[in-house]
Amino acid sequence: MQENNKSNWFTPISYAIVLVIGLGLGVFFKGDFSLSGMQKGDASPMQEIINIVKSKYVEDIANDSINTKLADYYLSHLDPHSVYIPPTELTEVNEQLMSNFKGIGIEFQQTRDSVFVTYVMPSGPAAKAGLKIGDILLKANDSIQLSGNKIEADLIRSKLKGPSNTQVKLLVLSEGKNKVVNINRDNVPVSPVDAAYEIKPGVGYIKINKFADRTYEAFMQALEPLIKDSIKSLVIDLRGNGGGLLSEAVAIADELIPGNKLLVYTQGAHSPRTEYNSKREGLFEQGGLTIWMDESSASASEVLAGALQDWDRATIIGRRSFGKGLVQQQFRLSNGGALRLTTAKYYTPLGRNIQRSYEKGKMEYEHDFFSRIQDDALGKPDSAIKGKAFKTPKGHVVYGGGGIYPDKWIVGNSIIMDSAYHKIWEQNLINEFVLQWYLKNKTSINAFKNTTHFLTAYKQLNLWNALNNFASATQKSNLKLLEKNKITIENQIMAYIARMKWYKQGYYEVQNALDPQLQDMLP
Repeated sequence: MQENNKSNWFTPISYAIVLVIGLGLGVFFKGDFSLSGMQKGDASPMQEIINIVKSKYVEDIANDSINTKLADYYLSHLDPHSVYIPPTELTEVNEQLMSNFKGIGIEFQQTRDSVFVTYVMPSGPAAKAGLKIGDILLKANDSIQLSGNKIEADLIRSKLKGPSNTQVKLLVLSEGKNKVVNINRDNVPVSPVDAAYEIKPGVGYIKINKFADRTYEAFMQALEPLIKDSIKSLVIDLRGNGGGLLSEAVAIADELIPGNKLLVYTQGAHSPRTEYNSKREGLFEQGGLTIWMDESSASASEVLAGALQDWDRATIIGRRSFGKGLVQQQFRLSNGGALRLTTAKYYTPLGRNIQRSYEKGKMEYEHDFFSRIQDDALGKPDSAIKGKAFKTPKGHVVYGGGGIYPDKWIVGNSIIMDSAYHKIWEQNLINEFVLQWYLKNKTSINAFKNTTHFLTAYKQLNLWNALNNFASATQKSNLKLLEKNKITIENQIMAYIARMKWYKQGYYEVQNALDPQLQDMLP
């Protein structure tokens, strides 16, 4: 199941925080390796210290707690992306690289002390059981209270998720009546492609949210209808894409770059150079190509963009990408956890490694990222951190170090740095308003045939006044400070309402239509 705590959809700054804390996905080799046979026979001083602490320390310490803290401390001194994954978190972490999850197939939102269903995945277990948007989850399995007293979203999620072919019994408040719903958990597919459509005549648009185990397949399924519609140019949106599997990024690059060319190579002290080349005739090797990136486009996103930029195949638009040029492998541990260890660096075809410096430690590494978000929001391109210059075959200058530097710079949205804006998101105002608006107007919203008709009607509404009327006195004072940004906020509201009806496809269709920067940069 998918769950969004507090807000249904991350604000840009919230996404950035999540990204930095663990860089969501990264770049990984496929496979799950074992460390068995690699252990030394004699106990190390480190292990001796752990044993003494466990047996002699003044207070009881949970074994996993001390091991986790020690592993985190040790790995943080290697690089920012080598991490220990405790057994309790491994399943959820591994799901990030999968195209499905095991659960009931809903998204939910906590509004004050109630847990509202905000999306039901078509044909999923919850949909088959009759759950609807707006239903309130009261209890799970008779005794587990979900609404009525504020509890952690992770706890709610843990009660709803579970292995396939197991059942969860929910008490639900639906249209003013309590009802019991029995749901059989199952695998729920989740597409790594959020949206695909003809954004203007002759121009296709594909939004990729991550490079999971079937991203290449989803990309091809999105691209083929666009080619049948005779598109002449393609926009691939990688904004917010934290990366994933190297193999998926390489496979997509192969569809876009003609000839037998180097796409990326990896190399480490204990990993010999491995090259990945284009191997087949691709589906879209000649048309115009634009890649959209931002500060949180990382790893596999940068592999794809770097290959396209090095071969003069695409124009990169947006802001400097995250700057993660390290590759991890995952090793199974005897306690049921895992080690994701950096084993190599990756290099673009010209030999660029785009990893940001982490010589000053993990804290400074994260601080640098936040500083860049602030500068980007103020319209300060970080041209001083371009790194070493390289020349493409056509003489175009590109840069290594610190991320993929765009060919055309787009200023970040300054509203994300506004403290009043941050407060209304902390108070969950916009998401609560959108949910209540949808529930009140769902008959008319569901009557719209497409997002074009929806936008034609909704552009005539004064959503700013409606939001003010919905807000509390404290929230009204924050909204007053955001009066200059009311068009941006109204556009956000329209995109979120469209999401309730058409999910992510509708969200991006509306958001893109209302984004003047994107519209101006379309080929």
